[in-house]
Amino acid sequence: MEKEEIKTTNTSGIIGKGRLFTGVVVSRAMKDTVVVSISRFVKHPMVGKYIKSSRRLKAHDVGNKHEVGEKVTIQECRPISKDKRFRVV
Repeated sequence: MEKEEIKTTNTSGIIGKGRLFTGVVVSRAMKDTVVVSISRFVKHPMVGKYIKSSRRLKAHDVGNKHEVGEKVTIQECRPISKDKRFRVV
């Protein structure tokens, strides 16, 4: 009796179990790469005010299909290059 590996797939069919983030494309000047800005509200630990913080992450986008200003979901994956650790879902 053989054991079968169970792999999870997300809506795009990409197999993996990395974290998912949603953000806006801010640049697509590089080949097969988009820069995605991810913003979120974080509560300051001492003051208690909510602060808007954002990160800019490079994501792999084969064929540069996504335009600037478009909302995309990116998934964590293996390192593709020095800076790219995400792929567009």
